[in-house]
Amino acid sequence: MVEIYNMAGHLVRRLNQISVAIFADRMAAEGVELTPVQFAALSAIDARPGIAQAALAGAIAYDQTTLGGVIDRLEQKGFVAREVSPTDRRARVLTVTRSGQDLLARVRPVVRDLQGDILSGLDEDEKAQLLALLKKTTDAGNGKSRAPLAPRDKR
Repeated sequence: MVEIYNMAGHLVRRLNQISVAIFADRMAAEGVELTPVQFAALSAIDARPGIAQAALAGAIAYDQTTLGGVIDRLEQKGFVAREVSPTDRRARVLTVTRSGQDLLARVRPVVRDLQGDILSGLDEDEKAQLLALLKKTTDAGNGKSRAPLAPRDKR
């Protein structure tokens, strides 16, 4: 057996591949062009209207530079509005447009439903246990990330 098959990094990478593939398949079935990162960004902006673009990166644990392109695409699709911050002219604040809210209402149930497919093969107790362990280990390693998750109460 190849050594990597039992290594956490390899298994996490494979689970991410599976997760992205399932997400893409479900969005395609819905006739929606949306990536997991775009969904995360839209959800976070919807939860915190007026969030600064830089703060959004921390809210979804995503690289600020790369996130700019994600926001560009969401803005081009009409799902997000980006404006100069009223308190800091250097910053851009984000809001979800009506079209973006409609999209979120449509895809949130689909995204919730596909979570079970990502963890197929596990019973409900095992799913809860795996999610708790994943949260515990990602929380513990957050500071080692190149794009750490910021504390939840920050804008």
